[in-house]
Amino acid sequence: MEFLVRFETNLPDTMPVAERNRLKGLERNRAQQLRSEGTLLRLWRVPGRRAVIGLWDAADATHLHDALASLPAFSWMDVTVEALATHPQEQP
Repeated sequence: MEFLVRFETNLPDTMPVAERNRLKGLERNRAQQLRSEGTLLRLWRVPGRRAVIGLWDAADATHLHDALASLPAFSWMDVTVEALATHPQEQP
């Protein structure tokens, strides 16, 4: 099942730069793992914001939640999810 996931990461202003950089590295590594598993299909940045739009594939909403919650910065993310259904014009 495919999901359109929008999230914006809001790290605390008080977080030290070294910790931000460490977190970004962990986030990148986890995203690469999710890509290799086939869970994370595509990512787009939203210009001018710390926001991302992603296309994800998961068996159901629970599996998607588990994948999102595995991201190191999840605690600081504002996430919205839309389940996607195939449009009749996309079917053979």
